[in-house]
Amino acid sequence: MKHAQPKPQAPPETFTPYDVAEHLRTPAEMAAYLDSWLSEAPDDVGGIARALGDIARAQGMSQVAKDAGLSRESLYRALSAEGNPSFATVLKVAKALGLRLQAHPLDAHQR
Repeated sequence: MKHAQPKPQAPPETFTPYDVAEHLRTPAEMAAYLDSWLSEAPDDVGGIARALGDIARAQGMSQVAKDAGLSRESLYRALSAEGNPSFATVLKVAKALGLRLQAHPLDAHQR
């Protein structure tokens, strides 16, 4: 009786973490990314803060912090998943990123 040879195992798959900041190259892409967060998840404060952080990393966190008048560490903290930036910080960061927040009326079903 022949013994079945065990199948050789494939090497484990390795994955490279996806970093959206590496794909935000133009001001239009950055604005569209933030606008998507604001439109699709308007109540996700942490997600919106992280989106601002992604854009800040794409532009260079040190320069954005300097332009916003914040320390790099406080900017990282404010725009992290656990961060809770003040509205003043959000406005400073948006301006430093070259972005402007705009208001649009909600449809009746969005309220």
